[in-house]
Amino acid sequence: MVKTYSQLYMDARRALIPTEGADMASQMARTLLCHVSGKTHEQILAGRDLYASEAIGAAMDDGVNRLLKGEPIAYILGEWEFYGLPLDISRDVLIPRPDTEVLVEQALEYLKPLGECRVLDLCAGSGCVGLAVLKNVGDGITGVFADLSEPALEVTRRNIVHNGLSHRSLTYPVDALAEPSPVLGKFHLIVCNPPYIPTAEIMTLDVEVQKEPHMALDGGDDGLDFYRAVSRNFSAALNKGGALAFEVGLGQFEDVTAIMEEAGYKNVQVRCDLAGIERVV
Repeated sequence: MVKTYSQLYMDARRALIPTEGADMASQMARTLLCHVSGKTHEQILAGRDLYASEAIGAAMDDGVNRLLKGEPIAYILGEWEFYGLPLDISRDVLIPRPDTEVLVEQALEYLKPLGECRVLDLCAGSGCVGLAVLKNVGDGITGVFADLSEPALEVTRRNIVHNGLSHRSLTYPVDALAEPSPVLGKFHLIVCNPPYIPTAEIMTLDVEVQKEPHMALDGGDDGLDFYRAVSRNFSAALNKGGALAFEVGLGQFEDVTAIMEEAGYKNVQVRCDLAGIERVV
């Protein structure tokens, strides 16, 4: 049945309200309709009484059904924004979240007084952290994006190209739980948003989060496996006086602080996100 743009929007909103609430349902219905139609919100408003094609109607139905099954809207759109950057997103990577922006802020604060230097984005996923850093510093700072997942690195490579940073970026397959290869070289800064959910807790997470790659969520029995391994092994990849910055999960900052200090790191500090939660060590 052919419907107007207004009808498509209202039908989607009505279907999503029971699970998302009125405000979020409105936002998701609007975003989805813009995506499947290729129109801006303003264009849809201006043509709200025009009939959409059957293909657009079918795409809306498919998108709403996927949302109702718990699929994150970022995976349906295939794109997301982080720190003002447009990013390709697939089911092979975590969806960038605003909480992670504090890791970028700390990296930029550290790099500000430096000249030419190298940054490693370890457990890079979509590459969101490293790309946000490189986009906001001078051309003398270059980045290496490392992840064990080749599909994730493919997403990273697309995002590097889309954001015009190919001349300052390299990608490598790297197991963050193992000792780094000397081929990576040395870095002034390593940023790392590792898997940090305890294994047993993954199946208790929201349905949407469970749709994200478990490889990027599972931090071992206590969620701290990657913090131990990276703190221990990747100090060899840091220049003297270099820094290692982790994103951490809720309530993990004390354990991660202790892990880093035990591994020999000095001047370990904690930074909070906008909600006042300890988010970066």
